[in-house]
This record gives sequence, structure tokens and C-alpha cells, in this order.
Amino acid sequence: MPSLHQLLDELKRSVSAPDRMRWRYLAEVRRVTGRNVISYYSGWLQKGAVAGVGINDDDKNGFMSVIHGMDRTLGLDLILHTTGGGTAATESLVDYLRAMFGSDIRAVVPQFALSGGTMMACAAKSIVMGKHSSLGPIDPQFYGIPAHGVVEEFQTAREEMEKNPAAMALWQPILSKYSPTWIGECEKAMAWAEEMTREWLRTGMFAGAAESTGPVEKVIAELTDHGRTKSHDRHLSAERCRKIGLRIESLEDDDDLQEAVLSFHHSCMLTFSTTTAFKIIENHEGISFVRASATPPAGRPMASRSPEAPLPLPAP
Repeated sequence: MPSLHQLLDELKRSVSAPDRMRWRYLAEVRRVTGRNVISYYSGWLQKGAVAGVGINDDDKNGFMSVIHGMDRTLGLDLILHTTGGGTAATESLVDYLRAMFGSDIRAVVPQFALSGGTMMACAAKSIVMGKHSSLGPIDPQFYGIPAHGVVEEFQTAREEMEKNPAAMALWQPILSKYSPTWIGECEKAMAWAEEMTREWLRTGMFAGAAESTGPVEKVIAELTDHGRTKSHDRHLSAERCRKIGLRIESLEDDDDLQEAVLSFHHSCMLTFSTTTAFKIIENHEGISFVRASATPPAGRPMASRSPEAPLPLPAP
């Protein structure tokens, strides 16, 4: 039977180079900030539309794993790289993070936190962005179709047919593609996204502000109005986000933090490019929750642990 020391040596040999690289730089982020650090990374840029690559309810298991045992009084720096996903899952994740860390959450966006990722960032007390970072609109999408665009098209059709009944012949084949409840569902989805993001801004980023209603509503208007953003894929720079009223910290203001964050970000991009991983949730102690597209078993989460992290004691 191997000794504990032999088992630890075996564990170290089994850890991949990409894992070691990520853990090294995530630990460096922790050294710079002195706060808890969790990364939430999606490999959609490398893996495309793999099932589970977006924000979904299974991600809660990952956050539960990496938060377990943390000294939550130290707050949380949440490093985000995601294209978004389910509205209900986004709400559930933010509610859980708020339950664990209160409002002492800072979002860090090395490159992209779009759609639901932007909503998660808006739940933080501030957002760290570089000149290369982007947030995006939070208007809901149904199968890639903007809910705001559907409602806008329907309203335009109604106005034109009221003015000129003959226009019905033009609009009838367009409107016939909508199911009876489609417009109502789009309107509800838009209201839901606005309401939850508004509440997160009010209780987080603008908590304690004497006059928070104006700034909050300005942010909501800029992020949800499809007429302003033109496209759900619009990339909003740090400067644009600052102008609309979000509390943005410049990553470039702290050289050590910038070095650590971008080194970690690049190590994640290499992981997605060179392995089958497409979703990584991990903390500064090297506790990871990884979803991969390969067996065993296909598409299920695989937990890994930094060789420097202590092994768990056996259950009694």
C-alpha cells in the first residue's frame, strides 16, 4: 500500500500543465488583492455552442464546490469570462453569491462578460475592466432573436395598420410566424431582466447613494434598450460603461493586478484551446470544477485540486 507521501507525488504527476499554470496565476491574483478569488470561465470562443457552455443551473454545483471552506469575511473578486446564458440560472447564481458574500463582491472582466455575464457584473459593487474588456447589452434573446426587436416589430406593425389598413397584406405573413403568446413572453422576459438588474444595482453598486434612482435607471436604459445598442452582440468598452454610470475600476491602474489577471486569462484561453474543457469554475486555492466534452463520462463535471492544496480527510 502506498504511503501518503507517495500518493501526493502521484497526484502532482497527474495534474496537467494547463491546470498548474491557471492555479499559479489565480493564486497570484489572491496575493495581490488579499481577497477570495473565484473565476467563472466559459470556452465559447474556442468550443462554440457546446451544450452547457453558457450560464446554466449546473454551474451552481461548481460555485458550491469552490466556495466551501472560504473565509467569506474577506469578500470576493469574481473573474468573469462568459457569453451569458439562462436568465433564471443567472438570477440563481447571483442570489447564491450574494447569500455567501453579501454585497462585498467585485467583478473582474479580463475580456468579455456579455449578456448574463454583464448582469452578474452589475450585481457587484464595482467592475474592474481593462482597455480591452467589454460588457454588453442585457436585452433577452429567444433562440438568437432579440425580444426587444420582436416587440418593436409588432408595435410598428400595429401602428402602420392603424394608419393604413391596406398595410395588413404586407404585415400578415410576418406576424403569422408569432405564436399567440410570443409577444407576451418577450415582454415578460424584458421586464424580468430589467427588474433583477435594477435591484442588484440598487443594493450593490449604488447602495447607500443618496440619489440612486437616476443613475440606476440610466444604466438600465443603456443596457436594455435595443434601439440604443443596435445589436445584442454590441461590445461596450470600459470607457463607454463608465459614461453610462457603472462604477468601473481601471485594470491598468494596478500593474501587479493587471499582470496576474491577464496571465490567468491567457492560461484559461490556452486550456480551452489545448484540452477538452469548455467550462471552468475555480478558486485561488486550486479547487476546480471543470466541464469537458470528453469521457469519462461525457459532458460531466470533473473536479480537480491543486497539488499544493491539502487533501480532504476521509469521511468518518
